[in-house]
Amino acid sequence: MPHSIAPSSQTDPSKELGRPLDGWRLRLYIIIFEADTRLGRAFDLTLLALIVLSVGVVMLDSVATINNQWGKVFTWFEWIFTITFTIEYVLRLLCVRHPWRYATSFFGVIDLLAIAPTYLALFFPELHALIDVRVLRLLRIFRILKLAAYVAEFRELGNALIASRRKIAVFMSFVLMMVIVMGTLMYVIEGPESGYTSIPVSIYWAITTVTTVGFGDITPKTDLGRLITSMMMLIGWGTLAVPTGIVSAEFATRRERQTPTTRTCHECLSEGHLASANFCRDCGAALPSYQSDK
Repeated sequence: MPHSIAPSSQTDPSKELGRPLDGWRLRLYIIIFEADTRLGRAFDLTLLALIVLSVGVVMLDSVATINNQWGKVFTWFEWIFTITFTIEYVLRLLCVRHPWRYATSFFGVIDLLAIAPTYLALFFPELHALIDVRVLRLLRIFRILKLAAYVAEFRELGNALIASRRKIAVFMSFVLMMVIVMGTLMYVIEGPESGYTSIPVSIYWAITTVTTVGFGDITPKTDLGRLITSMMMLIGWGTLAVPTGIVSAEFATRRERQTPTTRTCHECLSEGHLASANFCRDCGAALPSYQSDK
């Protein structure tokens, strides 16, 4: 029996950007966009090293004492990095069949932001510090180190956060009301002489207290104020655990939905498919809709 292939749930970058069919563009595409080859891995590792070095130069350049001694050297290095990244960005646009798709993609925008501040700094010097946005390009390390499995887990966690957003919103509303009430109460009890100069300042104190951060820049002086503070600290311990519990419960529920079921393919009669599966994992045929008595 011929086996049909089920549609993939993940987007293929080569289809999305348009992988060249042959010629120098195809060879360049393999080197730049694929890390499975020796040249591709060397290219990506070299690029990451240049990114780290360029960010380090910008950070050192921000230190006044170092800048006074090495400022001109840092400027030369910055232009070398910028020209290198500009060439790399242009090569990425040249080796894909759909350059606009790459330019408007997440990494395409990051690549553009990595070189734009240096050129803009010629006209607006205060934008020079934005060069640190290059550090975002280190996200490519996930592709080099083959961490796709971890990215998938992050996606599941993100889905759990989205699914529990209403519960988290209700909880945050409760926390917001509590810090407003407690902050206002402390403003009345302690007053400006204890550092509670306004209700917003008192709310700031309530937030740092309920989150157990406690900077100590504002502290209660009266016995009643210390009593309220102690209660808020104890409430804070339980408060921090609530969102974790909400997300963990949703995450566990979603994972439970991904356990194998007794669904059977009508074409090859294989069973054990996931509840969310639309196609048979063995022959690729469409599966009947899943029904549960739970």
